[in-house]
Amino acid sequence: MSFEELRKKMVKEQLEQRNIKNKEILQVMSEIPRELFLPLELANLAYEDSPVPIGYGQTISQPFIVARMTEILEVKNTDRVLEIGTGSGYQAAILSKLAKVVFSIERIGELKKFAEENLKKLNIENVFLMRGDGTIGLSNYAPFNKIIITAAAPQIPKNLIDQLAEGGIMVLPLGDISLQVLTKVIKVDGQIKIEKYDYCRFVPLLGKYGFFESGV
Repeated sequence: MSFEELRKKMVKEQLEQRNIKNKEILQVMSEIPRELFLPLELANLAYEDSPVPIGYGQTISQPFIVARMTEILEVKNTDRVLEIGTGSGYQAAILSKLAKVVFSIERIGELKKFAEENLKKLNIENVFLMRGDGTIGLSNYAPFNKIIITAAAPQIPKNLIDQLAEGGIMVLPLGDISLQVLTKVIKVDGQIKIEKYDYCRFVPLLGKYGFFESGV
């Protein structure tokens, strides 16, 4: 099967049949070539129902998790979005088609460069990549309507709550290193409301407000 055929099969079997209902997300994920965001030798695994290594101890999340987190995030076309953990840029590419602008932080320089190359291939111009400690956020560009953390967090980083706009939403995998719960944080009147969803497993969030210092 061609990558295009595998992509359509993925959307139908891994997303629609698991109750991903947002038509915009389904459309975008049927169009973005996920194979571009993997090391060349692993491109044949692009549409498997599992995470795939992208080097440096990091992974690209399985398609369902990308769709699920994006759906919970409730992205609108007027939103300024902050992503913590760019990886190879796949989640940022999805968000770029749904939001007004995306800022994404990656601590590993080689991955940031890989993500930049991937986004350039797709002529995506509304994503701005930064290298640094994602747990600190980007206070100079705040507030953000939506924040997504794509690594396991031991707690909700308070400084990221401070950078979230009133009425904004943050989605993150919250828990310990071995098991997390997809968690939605809504900022209402300066306070937070929490909703919990699926169990999941992510690589650990590194940095000042993560599990360990990242060395960035």
